[in-house]
Amino acid sequence: MAVLLSLTLLSTWALSQETWPQPDWPQAAEINRLAWCQVQAYAFAPRDDRNREGVRTDALLVIKQGQVVYEHYAAPTSAQTPHLTWSISKSVLATLLGVARQEVRFALEDPVARFYPPMQAHPAVRLQDLLHWASGLDWQEAYEYAPLHSSVVAMLYTRGREDMAAYTAARPPAAEPGQRFLYSSGDSNVLAAALRTMVGPERYRQYPWDALFTPLGITSAVWERDASGTLVGSSYLYMSARDLARIGLLMLRDGRWQSQQLLAKDWVVFNRTLFTKAVAEPGEANPGGHWWLNQPLPGGERPWPDAPAGTFAALGHWGQALYVVPDEQLIVVRYADDRDGQFQHNELLKRVLAAQSGGRP
Repeated sequence: MAVLLSLTLLSTWALSQETWPQPDWPQAAEINRLAWCQVQAYAFAPRDDRNREGVRTDALLVIKQGQVVYEHYAAPTSAQTPHLTWSISKSVLATLLGVARQEVRFALEDPVARFYPPMQAHPAVRLQDLLHWASGLDWQEAYEYAPLHSSVVAMLYTRGREDMAAYTAARPPAAEPGQRFLYSSGDSNVLAAALRTMVGPERYRQYPWDALFTPLGITSAVWERDASGTLVGSSYLYMSARDLARIGLLMLRDGRWQSQQLLAKDWVVFNRTLFTKAVAEPGEANPGGHWWLNQPLPGGERPWPDAPAGTFAALGHWGQALYVVPDEQLIVVRYADDRDGQFQHNELLKRVLAAQSGGRP
């Protein structure tokens, strides 16, 4: 009994020592600014806006143990700017779904058609398949490089833009559900449509705020909907860097926000569990449950070798990133306008990790 009491008191003391943004992020008391010079030099190199070449960072925010240790912006972006997150939206959608699951509104094994009737044409597709980007539906996720053949361009900008989930549900099958990873913004928008049935149409419009943003103190969020009223869960969430870091802190602390367990711990475990039915691409993270992991696929190597294996991230088009590094209690938010392949996740993380340790590699 005495041991249990001691452990309880120790746990209570540890929780009381945690730092939270109340209401905003506190600054670390001591910062070795010289240690961050290499981060600054890489992330904010002289900017080529005419040709849109090179590393073009708009915002970089680093939080360690709940305190700001580095923050810099390139005009016109500022600490107050709700920046387009692109596909970071997908991971925030997964976090929102985690709250819905905590409310016992669905199970991972449920067929998607239970919540989104147009998916009755694909009755074997489960919610967990969508969360692994493994619906099996035929999809081409390409923007600039193959726009005429791009499913995502058609969904976001042309014939699918009025009802993005319906456009996706009408795609033909290309593989058995759950058997092949095929990155698809359409899968994410079907999830966003299914959420409407889970929570009810009356609550759906306000649900991201009531369930997630307001409890976390997020005030800058703007989330676009298509003409059918469905959240564009794949792409069109805007948020300031400081607010996005709150999502990172929630995930870093296993779904707990102060004393409230907003997400079940096993949901965060699911997000951070490698989906092995994928093909590794050099430098790119590997899929978890609608988050990206620094874990190697079988027979492969760690995508970001200079970052701990437990690092995970939400990633978006043109260089958007929310990295979470549990080993170092770090959260890194990067907003950007990269238009070529010069930016490397591993290089930024290597420099951030060196800087936060005082410049030691």
